[in-house]
Amino acid sequence: MYNTVLQLIEQRNLKAIKIIFENMNEADIADLLQQFHDETDVDQKDLPLLFRLLPKDVAADVFAYMDSDMQEMLINSFTDRELQQVIDDLFIDDTVDIIEEMPANVVSRILKNADMETRKQINQILKYPKDSAGSIMTTEYVYLNKDMTVNEALKKIRQLGMVKETVYTLYVTENRKLIGVLSVLDILTSDDDDVIEDIMDTNVITVDTHEDRELVAAQFSKYDFLALPVVDKENRIVGIVTFDDAMDVMQEENTEDFSRMAAMAPIEDPYFKTSVFAHARNRILWLLVLMLSATITGSIITRYEAAFAAVPLLVSFIPMLTGTGGNCGSQTSTMIIRGMSLGEIRLKDFFKVVFKEFRISLIVSIILAVVNGIRIYVTYTYFYTDISAEPIKLSITVSLAIIATVIMSKLIGCMLPMLAKRLHLDPAIMAAPLITTIVDTCSTLVFFNIAMQMFNL
Repeated sequence: MYNTVLQLIEQRNLKAIKIIFENMNEADIADLLQQFHDETDVDQKDLPLLFRLLPKDVAADVFAYMDSDMQEMLINSFTDRELQQVIDDLFIDDTVDIIEEMPANVVSRILKNADMETRKQINQILKYPKDSAGSIMTTEYVYLNKDMTVNEALKKIRQLGMVKETVYTLYVTENRKLIGVLSVLDILTSDDDDVIEDIMDTNVITVDTHEDRELVAAQFSKYDFLALPVVDKENRIVGIVTFDDAMDVMQEENTEDFSRMAAMAPIEDPYFKTSVFAHARNRILWLLVLMLSATITGSIITRYEAAFAAVPLLVSFIPMLTGTGGNCGSQTSTMIIRGMSLGEIRLKDFFKVVFKEFRISLIVSIILAVVNGIRIYVTYTYFYTDISAEPIKLSITVSLAIIATVIMSKLIGCMLPMLAKRLHLDPAIMAAPLITTIVDTCSTLVFFNIAMQMFNL
């Protein structure tokens, strides 16, 4: 499709391009225009021209799917009239998302070309904290009166539905207070003279305007909602969070968690649009912390220099022990972090989780110890007979160290994320890299202490 449109642009066959756009989904059109924007060999002056070929009722939806760089470029190319048309057709929450990504001069131009009511709604959303439910809600929803009949409700939906973000869920209010909820299906399957109060559901699940947006997104997963009402402290409805915005939050939070679990500061911009310096800056801090903390392991090895001087073969088992411990800790921390993010594990389950991981670690460590113990005994009894240590003692030493390392790493892997949550920190920061570093130090210390006892050093 990209090559076809590119060829049509060169031929200046705008009519054919317009026909292609009419048969495409809005998100696909945005992706196509994004390809033109990202390609350096394409004349960027053609992008506003392509955008102007879109029907008015499609243009705003396509604009909302674009990334902020392309939106800014188009806004700078728009006349005031064109910008006003796009803003009028955008949903309020999409307009707010755009404003949050734009420089001050572009924001001023957007607000200048928005009508008074739109500016008021935008300012209302912008006043809420960035990570709150209020910051991702839209004020465009359909509300009904409890005394309305189904026929009256249908008339209102037909009148307002085209300018509201969603009509699938309807809200019943009395003096702005939320008293009930119902779906379009409830309306369509009821008689015309039925009263809304008789068919609405009064058991309404809501979120507060200052509720953390990650918790709001979790509500969608739990209840399978299409929209969730946002209320203030007096239970007055001020907006709704729609499913598409909840999905965006989930994606952003998952990206943030993945970054922290990989010992990196989160980056909001796409990979190729983030400078090399920014990438390095976001990675270097944790790498420095982990590198310097790893020197503790080196100090421990230096302290037990006499042990591996007497039995040099002991040193060869350190990478295996630290690697096994790190892998076990990573497995556990990943499971615990996932469980907490999904609400399966709560802070009150701390001791229950620790006991369960202890039992898991016993099974895993014994199997690993037995397999490795047999391997060491066979290897150094029949293949490498010129060693300074007795194979049976060496086998027992390493096996005991594996058992201790696995148990310790799994307990650390489950406790640290939960302790981070208790201290109101992101559990993801206690993921693989940090846990691996701690386990490396502890496993090395345990290994040499066991070796000192076994070989009477």
